[in-house]
Amino acid sequence: MKEKCGIFAAKTENASRKAYYALLALQHRGQESAGISVWRNKIRTYKGLGLVAEVFRGHILNKLRSNISIGHVRYSTFGGLNEAHPLEVECCGKRLALVHNGTLTNYLPLRRKYEGEFEFKTSIDSELLGLIFLKNYSETKDEFEAMRMLFNEVKGAYSLAFLFDGKILVARDPLGFRPLAFGIGDGYYFASEDSALRMFDVETRDVKPGEVFVVSDDVENRVLTKKKHAHCVFEFIYFARPDSVIEGRTVYKARVEMGKQLAREDNINADIVIAVPDSGRAAAIGYSMESGIPYEEGLIKNRYIGRTFIMPTQFEREFKVRLKLSPVKEVIKDKRIILIDDSIVRGTTMKRIVAMLKKAGAKEVHVRIASPPIRYPCYMGIDIPTRHELIASWKSVKEIGKEIGADSLRYLSIEGLINAVELDDLCLACLNGIYPEWAFEF
Repeated sequence: MKEKCGIFAAKTENASRKAYYALLALQHRGQESAGISVWRNKIRTYKGLGLVAEVFRGHILNKLRSNISIGHVRYSTFGGLNEAHPLEVECCGKRLALVHNGTLTNYLPLRRKYEGEFEFKTSIDSELLGLIFLKNYSETKDEFEAMRMLFNEVKGAYSLAFLFDGKILVARDPLGFRPLAFGIGDGYYFASEDSALRMFDVETRDVKPGEVFVVSDDVENRVLTKKKHAHCVFEFIYFARPDSVIEGRTVYKARVEMGKQLAREDNINADIVIAVPDSGRAAAIGYSMESGIPYEEGLIKNRYIGRTFIMPTQFEREFKVRLKLSPVKEVIKDKRIILIDDSIVRGTTMKRIVAMLKKAGAKEVHVRIASPPIRYPCYMGIDIPTRHELIASWKSVKEIGKEIGADSLRYLSIEGLINAVELDDLCLACLNGIYPEWAFEF
C-alpha cells in the first residue's frame, strides 16, 4: 500500500517536455518506473519500467506534445512493478489519469467497502483515490466538494494530481505528510520538491496541507480542511534533495545542523571526518565545522549507481554497495576516522562500508549517524514494513556497533534532530513509535 515517489503536474507551453526534465530532477525519489500523461482531446499516457531517460528514449516525447501534463517516478513498496504511474481510472462515465505519492492507511477497509461498486484494475491504493474522486464528482459536479468528501473519507498520506477534461487537479492531504510545491511563472507547475521547478524560472511555495488546486485556463485554489500537521521527518533525513526547501526549511541547512548537533553530543577524538556519499555529506560538513576535526573525501561514489536504499531486493542492495563506493586509501590509511551517514535501517550497507575502510587501512572507524535510531515501521510511504527489518528495533546501540564492525557508534538524539530541522509539527513515528492517530481509521 505504500508509494514513496515523485510527482509533477503543469499547465504551460511544452508541458510534456517539461515533465520529462522535472522527472529527471525527481529521479532520486524513484527508480523503478516513470510515466507521463497528457491531454490532447483525451488522455494519452506513456510509461515504462526503468529510469526516466531509459523510458523516454527516441522520439517518444514528440508523440506526447501537449500544454497540460502530469508525470511520475515510482519507488514501489506495494503492488507489482508493472503497475507504473500514471494510472488511468474510469468510473461513472468519466476517465482520469492520476499520479500519487504516499500511502492510504485505510486502503483495505475502503477497498472492501467499494468492491461491489468499483471495478478495480490494480492492487495498489492509488487507484482508489481516482475512483472515489470520480464517484464524488459525478454526484456533486464540483471538483472542490468532491475533494472535500475524499479528504473526509481517505486517511493517510497523499500528494496527488489528476488529469481529466482538459484540466488538472492537484492536492496535498490534510496532514501534509508528503511534500508538494507549487510554482507560478509562464504557467502553473507542481512537483514533489521545489528543486524540480527552479529550472523553469518560477516563484515557488509549499502547497498547504489540505489545499486543492484546479487548473484549466486559470487556477483556483482552496484549503478545504485543517488538521494538526505531521510532516515526514525522513524527508529531511534522507529522501529529499539537499537543495529543496520544505515547509520553509532548506534541507541542506537542516542536514548541516544535524551534523553540528551530533558533534555537540559527541566526545570522540579522531583525525578526520568523512561521509558516506552523498547521503551523509551535509551532516559530515556540519560535524567537522562544529568539532574542528578536518573533513576529507574518504569514499568516492560511482555516479552511475542509484540509491541502494530504494533498490527492490536485498540482493540488489548488497551487490550495488560494492559498485557504488570506493575508498581513497591515501586519505584513510592509518587514520582514526569519524564516518557520518544519515541513517542505519537494516545495517547491511554500513557493515560493508566499515569493513571496506578497515581493509583499506583505517586505524579506527567511529560511526556517527545524523538521526536517531529507526525503531518502528512507517505506514506513510517509507519502505520499512516490519520491525524485524529494523536493526535498531531489536538490538542496542552497542550491539549494532558490534554488528557493523565499528569501533564505536553514536546516533543523534531526537531532541537534537528537532532542533536541527526547526519544525515543531514533524511526524517522528519511525523514531519514537508515536503515530499520529488522526491519520488512521479506528
